[in-house]
Formats: sequence, C-alpha cells, structure tokens
Amino acid sequence: MESSKEEESLPDHEEEGEEEALIVELGELDIHGKEGGSKLESNRIESQPSLDDVEEILQYKFNDKRLLEEALTHHTFTGKTFCYERLEYIGDSVLNLLFAKELYFMYPEMEPGSLTRLRAANVDTEKLARAAIKLGLHQYMHHRKPFFQDQIQEFKRQILDFPLHSCGLVDAPKSLADIVESTIGAVFVDSNWSMDTVWKVSKSMLEPIISPTTLKLHPVTELYELCQKKSLMLSFKDLWSESSSFFVFIDGQLVGRGTYKPKKDIALNRAAKDALENISRLLCDK
Repeated sequence: MESSKEEESLPDHEEEGEEEALIVELGELDIHGKEGGSKLESNRIESQPSLDDVEEILQYKFNDKRLLEEALTHHTFTGKTFCYERLEYIGDSVLNLLFAKELYFMYPEMEPGSLTRLRAANVDTEKLARAAIKLGLHQYMHHRKPFFQDQIQEFKRQILDFPLHSCGLVDAPKSLADIVESTIGAVFVDSNWSMDTVWKVSKSMLEPIISPTTLKLHPVTELYELCQKKSLMLSFKDLWSESSSFFVFIDGQLVGRGTYKPKKDIALNRAAKDALENISRLLCDK
C-alpha cells in the first residue's frame, strides 16, 4: 500500500494579501523601465532572456510583441493592470474549441463522451504545465511568486514517473498551465483571430497529443468500473479534513489509502491508485 506519511508540497497560490504586500515592499515597478519604475526592475528585465527567443520557440513572429510580454507576466509582478489573465481567458476558450474541432473530424465514429474525455486530457492543467516545461516558457515568465521555482523542480521530478500523463496523481503548478493558455491567447489576438495559425502553434506546443490509444482512465474511474464489473462493493472514507487522507474499502476490506495535504483530489486519486495496485490480492482470495 501507499505510505500514509503525509507528502508536503509548496503552495501554488499565496494569499492575495501576501502577494500585495510583496508588491508594495518591492515597489510598484514598471516592467518597461519607464520613468517611475525602479532601477531594480529595469535591471531584472535586462537580465531576462529575450522575447525573440520565445518567438523562436513558438515559430511565430508577433506583430505586437507587447501581447507576448503580457502573456508571460503574472499579476504578482505588476498587479492587475498588466498580466496574463485576460489572455489566459481567451486562450482557454480557443484551445478547447480547437481540440473539439480537431477531434470531431479525426475520430468520426467516436461517441461524444469519449471525445470529451480525450479533449479534457489534452488541455488539462497537467498537460499544459508539461508543455510549459518542455518549451522552457517558465524561464521567460515575470513573477514574484516566492516558491514557484521549488514547485517547478518538484513537478519536474514527479513527472519523470509518468512520461505522458499521471492521470491526476501529480500536482501541477497552475501558473505553468496559465502561461501556455495566455500565450495561445496572445497568438490568437495577434494573428487577427486566425484559428489556423493558432492551431499550428498550439499543436506544436502540446505534442505529443494524447490519442485514444494513449488515453488512460483516472484511477477513481478505473476503480469504479472494475468494481462494477466484478460486482464488488466500493466505498471511500474521506479523512482529508482530519489527516489529508482517503481510505478505500472493497467489500468491507481496506485495500488502499492516499495522502496529500495541498489538494484533496490528488489524495483521492492516489488512494484509488493504491487500491488498484492491491486489488489483485483481494480477488485472489475470492
């Protein structure tokens, strides 16, 4: 069984008050180094890798490079006046539409439910965060998130065990996924709303695309389907608020447990995964 020892993880989002305090402490800095911005900020921007490098990564030349700069700026760096959140909103919508269209024509016999699961797997937080790491986009992100680099290193370590996708077992930093969506949104706006251009960029960013043959079920879904097939009684005991844990019982026997303090869903998924790895023993006893 999975160890019940609590896994520690650094928080992905700090409290708004802490972020605002950090901004005040460092000063409201102008990211363009204009009058009113501090020398510290100007020096930091000069040391950042060039946005030309990002264009090379994307294989797309921006008409308005400020859109790309906005797409890579977290609100902890400048406040809400210039950050990626609006472009992220556009990118999220466009990306879902693009995959819906692509999968619809690619798999004409596939049922809507299967198409939805396949689309979701290709645009979820973990998949997008992996793309950010693969392309190195996090290196160009302007932010003041104190623990962000530690989160990235932990995420990179965890995904080594899951070459394509963990199916809910890994805690992906949301900001990594956000900058992929905001970058896609920036390309969409800059290209005068060209869906063909955005798909070309997006497809390259998100390769390898998850297909029906590589798509795996989340552990909870897989466990429910297996128990239904074998006429087994499945129940989960939610202890997350007390000990950050879930226990899994099948026909009254404890067969799995999962512990993860920062996110409840991951604790649940890990408990189900642990149960799947131990269920063969239970089946052999029947």
